[in-house]
Amino acid sequence: MSAQNMHIDSYERNWMIFSFILLAVFASAIAVAAFGMEIQVPAPEERVDPGTVATDPNSPWSNPGLREIAPGKYDAYILARAVPQWEYLPKEITVPVGSRVTFYVTSPDVQHGFKIQDTNANFMVLPGQVSKLTVTFDKPGAYNFICTEFCGAGHGVMYGAVIVTP
Repeated sequence: MSAQNMHIDSYERNWMIFSFILLAVFASAIAVAAFGMEIQVPAPEERVDPGTVATDPNSPWSNPGLREIAPGKYDAYILARAVPQWEYLPKEITVPVGSRVTFYVTSPDVQHGFKIQDTNANFMVLPGQVSKLTVTFDKPGAYNFICTEFCGAGHGVMYGAVIVTP
């Protein structure tokens, strides 16, 4: 049967056209989100030994905290842990408004989550894996970060804050 003899009902053809248009709209929305709004998909940055990540003197998580790498640009090394108590180390970091902070978060024990309120930063923290995400803080205030993955009995008290000063 040749293509000239093939008949597609107009109702079916209209639905096919609508489906292709819808696919194009969805692809455009993803492209705008990824490139125009700088939405990032968190990816594992590196692997670390969860048994020694907090004690190895060569590990940045043995002394977690904020490090200024250039004016207005910071690296934040955060350790999420359940033992001996559910906590993020450090519990609080302070940056000036307009700062671009790259978060490197890992865990030595169990799976955690890391969500910074009022930003698009939200990712899983797995033992032995370093999760990385960059956030620019354009408004002053307190941006709380919380654990979003159930990690044990003290999960509800696991929080911290990014303080953005004017």
